Amino acid sequence: MIVEYIRYRIDPARAEEFEAAYARAAVPLAAAPQCVDYELARCVDEPECYVLRIGWTSADDHMRGFRSGEHFPAFFAAIKPYVQQIEEMRHYERTPVRGAGSSVPTMYDWAGGDEALQRLTEVFYTAVLKDDLLRPLFEHMAPDHPKWVAVWLGEVFRGPERYSEERGGYHHMVRQHLGKAITEAQRRRWVALLMEAADEVGLPADPEFRAAFASYIEWGTRIALSNSQPDAAPPLEAPMPHWGWGVAPPYTPAK
Repeated sequence: MIVEYIRYRIDPARAEEFEAAYARAAVPLAAAPQCVDYELARCVDEPECYVLRIGWTSADDHMRGFRSGEHFPAFFAAIKPYVQQIEEMRHYERTPVRGAGSSVPTMYDWAGGDEALQRLTEVFYTAVLKDDLLRPLFEHMAPDHPKWVAVWLGEVFRGPERYSEERGGYHHMVRQHLGKAITEAQRRRWVALLMEAADEVGLPADPEFRAAFASYIEWGTRIALSNSQPDAAPPLEAPMPHWGWGVAPPYTPAK
């Protein structure tokens, strides 16, 4: 992905109409398949300064695909009165130097850390071994399997990187599912029992956490199902997945 930054200097008397113009321009911009995301920010220290950030699938997709595409005319018509106020317009490549700060807790911390995830997997796998549909998949698992799944979840939810350091990371987990021929019915039961286990052990029940948690479980079980099929050839080396809050950060009531 390429990030485009456009710096504007707008007369404060025209700020309201400028922002309204970009609100209109955002409609065709968002509709363009070359656009990943966008954000218009206003400087607090110098209110006449604005920065527009647009993520593009590539610089060529922006310069050729978008600018010659069906959505550009409406976009440009909305912002044309302000083109002369542009002070900088450049594309930037993203670097690996990025991350999240501590103002928003990780899902690992919000869930209760390793202790909570260990309780979750212990309850879940106890239920699995009593379940006629899932027992055939797990009846030969190693005694410490629940422990390592909890460690995996901890790293996925931005906790300690123990699974990578002690177990080998993604390539070890993906091999656990090869050739298992998991069925859709088994996947659905897997999800249902995990959700029941989350209730039983008292994982946070707020909508934001449960939505993010369910999102990962749905994603993970669907990946496992796909990778387990007889004709599957999944990549055996890939980065560890990491899960966050998505579009709904954790809700904290005002004090």
